[in-house]
Amino acid sequence: MRNSSLFFLALTSEAVVLSLLIGHACFSEKFQRENLQEKSSLVKILKLTDLCLFTEARYTRHLSQADLNTAFQDYPLSLEHFPSGSFTQPPERNADRL
Repeated sequence: MRNSSLFFLALTSEAVVLSLLIGHACFSEKFQRENLQEKSSLVKILKLTDLCLFTEARYTRHLSQADLNTAFQDYPLSLEHFPSGSFTQPPERNADRL
């Protein structure tokens, strides 16, 4: 079998798997909607805060509660200690905050 035939066979199988995954996501969305509504009502009852995405540093745990210079708390030119800081975007600056 030629290399191009193997490539197209792999490409076709990956396209089939991708279409199956997309189909599964579309069909399971209807069934997950009730579960999501239950979870959102539980969050409102318990008054939970934002989702904790990273566990390393306090300024990456709750992005909405971090200030602009928390990452540089050791000294102003310090480097990022944790890799999760490179995955997040800095908060948007509003003109009325300045």
